[in-house]
Amino acid sequence: MKKYIILYVWVIGLMGLSSCEDFLEEENRNYLSDEILLSDPKALDQLVANAYDKLRLATTFYDLDHQGTDVFTRMNIVAGISDLNDYVNLRPTNGSIGIYWTNYYNVVAAANTAISRADQVQGISDADKSRGLGEAKFLRAFAYFHLVENYGGVPLVLEEIRSSQSEFSRASEQEVYQQIISDLDDALSGVDENPSLYGRVSKDAVRHLKAKVLLTQGYKDFGSAQDFADAAALAETVIDKHPLVDDFASLVSRENQRNSEVIFSMLYGSNPVSRGLGNNRHLLFKFVYDVYPGQTRSTQYHRGLGRAPTPYFFELFEEGDEREAATIRRLMIAEVDSNDGMISEGDTSIYFPKTPWSQAVIDSKPYAVINPGEYFSPDGLTQVHFPMFKKFDDPGVPYTNPGINPDGERDAILIRSGETRLIAAEAYLQAGDPGKAAEHLNALRLRADLETMVAPEDVDIDLILDESAIEMAGEISRWMDLKRTGKLIERVLEHNPHAALNNAIKQHHLLRPIPQSEYDVSGGSIGQNEGYN
Repeated sequence: MKKYIILYVWVIGLMGLSSCEDFLEEENRNYLSDEILLSDPKALDQLVANAYDKLRLATTFYDLDHQGTDVFTRMNIVAGISDLNDYVNLRPTNGSIGIYWTNYYNVVAAANTAISRADQVQGISDADKSRGLGEAKFLRAFAYFHLVENYGGVPLVLEEIRSSQSEFSRASEQEVYQQIISDLDDALSGVDENPSLYGRVSKDAVRHLKAKVLLTQGYKDFGSAQDFADAAALAETVIDKHPLVDDFASLVSRENQRNSEVIFSMLYGSNPVSRGLGNNRHLLFKFVYDVYPGQTRSTQYHRGLGRAPTPYFFELFEEGDEREAATIRRLMIAEVDSNDGMISEGDTSIYFPKTPWSQAVIDSKPYAVINPGEYFSPDGLTQVHFPMFKKFDDPGVPYTNPGINPDGERDAILIRSGETRLIAAEAYLQAGDPGKAAEHLNALRLRADLETMVAPEDVDIDLILDESAIEMAGEISRWMDLKRTGKLIERVLEHNPHAALNNAIKQHHLLRPIPQSEYDVSGGSIGQNEGYN
């Protein structure tokens, strides 16, 4: 039957060719040729804008950044297995592994197109060309940094690809790092110190990323102690010009999302055309709450994306740390009257006490009370429930079901000086100056209204990682931080309940597998990481 279907399609196509000759010769007015595009001095801006857009998609796919770490896990009871979070039978066919690779190589491809075509743009000024090339090289460096840390040495594609290619070989990690640093050096000389348009890459965005790249390189066998010193110096330059917002609640408020601390963001906004799919951070780390009395599907709370903070994450907040109330929601207010009449709109609906309540007190309440230690214990309504994140809330954005665009309007902050301070602290520690490291950690703690400051002799990698977990939760790749510091296996087994149950994480999991589709298309020339053959 298959051959007859193919023949039928071929005949219909042939009939179409013989009867529609005039139609086929009509001018395609939707086609924008290279000649037309590149004759516009603004063409490079358009090509670079495409790379920015590709980065929006890459930075809203979080599976490899969050899951399988010490502070984030899967949203299931502590049973069963997961390849990505628990490291059980993680294979090259895992879908998230392939999507992450594709998303970041799409950024590379878009940046390469801009870089390769820049000299062909007619009428463009030298300043505009330099800025556009600098932005494109920053975006390419950002993408390759995520690729090399997740997959190890990867193919270095530095020119626009205009024809089908399948034979690629992997550069070494050191070669990829050399290219990243080269791109960042070019970007630093090309982009503006203070861009006229908000959202463009600035010199401080480049300095921050280079500081993080050098910090990471310093741990590697091709790195050196100088990398830590250089990272600290770059971070100091950025910190001087981007003071911390006075209080953390103001920092994460929707109304104050563009402030002195922000260095680089992905922009969305309310325009459905320019917004694209929309930011989805407002969906992170939330459980199925709408089955509880007094709750409904809400434009305030929204639905969740299927991952959860670990119990360890909630334990990290010291008494009085203002970041706790700004990050998570322990109290959920009823948005409708409950069917049994026990809870009215505006009443408490669900409460998560910081310290356990006695059963007698719990029984006296008309609302649900979920103690610490019970976040992954079924209660008859949900299997998993925990204080939900609020730091990314986007009130008023429509509630959306899976498979529908999230339409989030908030900026997605990718780089801010809160992280720059953490980079500086870690770099100083590794450079042998714990006193300077403590200064930067204490600046964050002081902003959080904590009274106890850390002493230089108390600063170690675990303390910095704990501080980063609180300060940057959900904003950056926790997995990359744990890998960089050599703490991934230790802290996953100690603090991730699902991964600890399965005890499957091994040394080879410090790299992800090369996606099977990429391996197959290359005919094996791309190679596979150890442990995944």
